[in-house]
Amino acid sequence: KQAIRSLPGVSQAIPGGPHVRKAPCQFGWDWGPQLPTIGIWKELRLEAFDSARLAEVHLRQFHVNGVVRVEARLAVENWTSGLSALLQVTAPDGTAHTISVALASASDNMLALEIENPRLWWPNGWGDQPLYHVLVQLNRDEAIADDQHPLDEKTYQLGLRTIELRQEPDEWGRSFVFVVNGVPIFAKGSNWIPADSFPSRISDEHLEALIRSAAETHHNMLRVWGGGFYEDERFYDLCDRYGILVWQEFVFACSVYPLDEPDFVENVRVEVVENVRRLRHRASLALWCGNNEMEWGWVDWNWDKPELQDLKAAYDRFFHHTLAEWCTAEDPDHAYWPSSPSSGIPFEDPNGQRQGDAHYWDVWHGRKPFTAYRSQYPRFMSEFGFQALPPLETIRTYAAEPDWNMTSYIMEQHQKNASGNSLMVSQMLDTFRLPNDFESLVYLSMVLQAEGIRYGVEHWRRHPRRVAGTLYWQLNDCWPVASWSSLDYFGRWKALHYAARRFYAPLLLSIEDAPPCQSIFLSSDLPEAWQGSVHWALTTLDGKVLASGEKAAHVEPLGVTAVETLEFSRFLDDDTRRELVFVAELWQGDQPLATQTAFFVPTKHLSLVNPQIHAEVTLKESLLAIELSARSLARLVECNLVGADVIFSDNYFDLPAHKAISVTAPLPAGWDLATAQAALKVRSVYNTYSKQNSLTGGMT
Repeated sequence: KQAIRSLPGVSQAIPGGPHVRKAPCQFGWDWGPQLPTIGIWKELRLEAFDSARLAEVHLRQFHVNGVVRVEARLAVENWTSGLSALLQVTAPDGTAHTISVALASASDNMLALEIENPRLWWPNGWGDQPLYHVLVQLNRDEAIADDQHPLDEKTYQLGLRTIELRQEPDEWGRSFVFVVNGVPIFAKGSNWIPADSFPSRISDEHLEALIRSAAETHHNMLRVWGGGFYEDERFYDLCDRYGILVWQEFVFACSVYPLDEPDFVENVRVEVVENVRRLRHRASLALWCGNNEMEWGWVDWNWDKPELQDLKAAYDRFFHHTLAEWCTAEDPDHAYWPSSPSSGIPFEDPNGQRQGDAHYWDVWHGRKPFTAYRSQYPRFMSEFGFQALPPLETIRTYAAEPDWNMTSYIMEQHQKNASGNSLMVSQMLDTFRLPNDFESLVYLSMVLQAEGIRYGVEHWRRHPRRVAGTLYWQLNDCWPVASWSSLDYFGRWKALHYAARRFYAPLLLSIEDAPPCQSIFLSSDLPEAWQGSVHWALTTLDGKVLASGEKAAHVEPLGVTAVETLEFSRFLDDDTRRELVFVAELWQGDQPLATQTAFFVPTKHLSLVNPQIHAEVTLKESLLAIELSARSLARLVECNLVGADVIFSDNYFDLPAHKAISVTAPLPAGWDLATAQAALKVRSVYNTYSKQNSLTGGMT
């Protein structure tokens, strides 16, 4: 069909994918292989019935003055007289509310219950995620559930909450804020792609590990990207349980589709109706979005040609009218957004900063430095990213040691972005010294990615009234590969994922570095005001204090405080600036909560010396406790238990001189303390270019 009607698509993909209603990324993407699957890959079942059954159940909830009205609208297939329906809503504590009514017709049937003192569902970090069990039964007459075998029944898990996408005029244009239970939420998260190139291989355990890892790093939103597929119930069950809001896209991405063909559009209509009806009751569902980057494509990707004008008109008609109408008819309770990115106005500045959402790729594809993030103030940053290699343990699954070179055939086959490896290395050399071996290069690629995304997120969290969310690209991988992910194919945490735990923390201490000045900020997602203090010091790399201070810090709920700006020009000249570090610590009472560092030169120009990291490892029940200290600054310290996959409480952090930092990790099954002590390897940036090539170099 592509030979008859050629449609623009993704350069890395097998041509013709837009003609087929199939996950676009299976035809190839800039992070995934060309592996279009074929055949039945989900469970099948045959349904036989000789009486009435539930054709459709539409659950809705209405919140008024602290009372929730739960409605179930029913459509019945093979309706006959003498039928009744039962609605039962059971609270997490087992309290049940039940109503049964006679049905007067096959459609327009509605059952309703009121729940007083409801337990509300909240996004991760904002409260609990209580789920109410909902039972809808179709019975003969007005019998209750225990009196007879129902003709049909459906069950649901329902989180009681309100959600809206608030778009209101303000001093910067128009807001783009998700509001849950009346509270504006700063969206913190990432983009979700299919968890495997072969979806039938995605296990329950792996899927939960990915969602749990997102929740553990303070994610409250995932964008289910339009180049994948509609996830099954397991995914949404997990998002409901873990408090992860879902930006749900329909399966259209980066291509021109034949939306002027009636048969194609009708096929899509069935797809849309089925999935909207399947997901509209979900507590986690936040938004329906029409597609990924197609409006941007029409504006900036050379699609707007004379021979494609009919398809441009079809795009406009479908995504700005037809699909919106389908969504509103089937689900009036969730917002619809035509494309990502979009201003909401057809073909008008889809990546603008006054309204809508934005994708910012100048730092990667445009080769701009990380500092370019600070020039961006989108209303909602739904895509931005930077690549890294996966951990060495993952590389071992596809590359033997003779292939451990960025330009080897195997390594280039596991890099699907045409310029990916050169972009990584180029930016790496802007930040770090030339690594002396492949293992160091892998490590530097990961900390580079973490530093870049941190730089952007911290900037945007300093402006939450203007920028209402950040979703970095991407959370996960579909195969072992160099990519933008923070979790690799096996679920291993890259440095970025550890950084996300820090930069998405509810209370964020950040430093806006503009040498010779360093400005300290406190950003809060907390629902109540916070009071504490910030301790700061300008020191040499070996810990000599040149200046220090303490400042009381207060931040309002959902607010930002500029704590202090400090100017250090009197300490700086061409040589000394390479030997200095600015350290800020957040304290509440006598408890340190967070530490941040900033420098006056790129890391490659720091006069780093052997930090002589000391690691004291003890066992506390089933947890390894590791206390780290150093005689001089250890930049971006990595802890690794060789031979085991564990998640540390923190990793890839700066260790200032003469300060102890403690981290924990679960003791691997079958291990004892001595085994763990022998397996622990600690490295820092110093090890990547010093004469000591051993991973133990720099440790005592």
